[in-house]
Amino acid sequence: MGSLNKMNFITRFSALYLRKSKMQQRYRNSGRPAVPLGSRILTDPSKVFEHNMWCAEDVTDSSAEIAIQQTIVVKKILQLPFCRDHMQWSQEEEERAKDKAAENSLVKVQLEDQDKYEKEASKYWNEFYKTHKNNFFKDRNWLFLEFPEILPEKKREQLKTEEKSSESIKINSTSCFPHQDFPGMLEEGEEYWKNNYGEDSTSVQGQIYNKKQAKSVTDNPQGKNCREQLGELESFPGSGAAYRVLEVGCGAGNSVFPILKVLCNTPGTFLYCCDFASGAVELVKSHSSYNSAWCFAFVHDVCDDALPYPFPDEILDVILLVFVLSAIHPDRMQRVVNRLAKLLKPGGMLLFRDYGRYDTSQLRFRKGHCLSENFYVRGDGTRVYFFTKDEVWNMFNLAGLTEVQNLVDRRLQVNRKKKVKMQRVWIQSKFRKPLLLSLSSPEETTKRHPYG
Repeated sequence: MGSLNKMNFITRFSALYLRKSKMQQRYRNSGRPAVPLGSRILTDPSKVFEHNMWCAEDVTDSSAEIAIQQTIVVKKILQLPFCRDHMQWSQEEEERAKDKAAENSLVKVQLEDQDKYEKEASKYWNEFYKTHKNNFFKDRNWLFLEFPEILPEKKREQLKTEEKSSESIKINSTSCFPHQDFPGMLEEGEEYWKNNYGEDSTSVQGQIYNKKQAKSVTDNPQGKNCREQLGELESFPGSGAAYRVLEVGCGAGNSVFPILKVLCNTPGTFLYCCDFASGAVELVKSHSSYNSAWCFAFVHDVCDDALPYPFPDEILDVILLVFVLSAIHPDRMQRVVNRLAKLLKPGGMLLFRDYGRYDTSQLRFRKGHCLSENFYVRGDGTRVYFFTKDEVWNMFNLAGLTEVQNLVDRRLQVNRKKKVKMQRVWIQSKFRKPLLLSLSSPEETTKRHPYG
């Protein structure tokens, strides 16, 4: 009992310390600060169903600064051993997960069916979005907490200032950063516009026009043949922007619209989003919040190296690759990453989050759904791969990008109604394009793998 009280004290004290030191926190809809990142530690198994999620990040690499600093605080107080992972699996749990994955991989999908799933991948995703519309996934309002790099540095500093002057930031399902939480953001954008471009101007796809010119562009609401419509007025969509973000695999817009709510009040920014399912792109374009002045949605197959993007190479500040690469055949992933890396400007960032090895969703597959090692097909024909952080590091390293963050995010997710516990595993990474290209060959660089 004394040990339990000690652990409860650790949790409360470390949370208080990090709150006082202004470290990043997650916020509930109520506006009250939640526990710091990774600090909801399960100390009493009987209380497992009191929360939907118990968080723990793999802090074996130096990028998980928040978890490390919290653990250091605890260690200094009680001189406890350094804890690598609050929810690290036991050897028995690890072996059980491996055995389950090996078992459901024994029976492979027949080769002719594998070929069908590859050739008709866009058809299956189109059917998915035709069935579910934009109701399947929730808006990713967590994006700015995990990936603040989506925003320009000045905007990040502004939000930090607003956060310090307010007790909390309210995030809800309809607005990631509501205007009322950041007074003056919209007004500042309008003032900037008037001072720099005049009241008789407007923006279409990131380019500034007078209102008469813009009419001929906006008369094409579906965006068809936009390059012919624009003619000589602009060289490419978003050419007038100074900060550009691309989301690959935008789906129905569950990342697009939380991002747009902030970027549309940030002059000089532009968001591109693409998906190879035309049905998904149409859902984005038909959304009431879609604004061609700040966003350009287009159909694109990232596996087709010969297919041009609607903008030149080396102009992107950020590429968002969230739960996308796992849907691509493993043999094609490296070429996809290589091509995306060329789109980044020197110093640009690629932000990645996807399924990790032995996630609950992998272990739930039945026999006959395995395509190849750790690669499966769902009942609706869509596919999914489960990564290790070593694989992720190798892919982005071979593409010439350098690691900023690469961690395993382990969570204990519970269904309180059904009393079901699920071990979730995700890989979260940030890789930057160097300002100067390395003279080392990919083979030489790979030898310096930080994980052994």
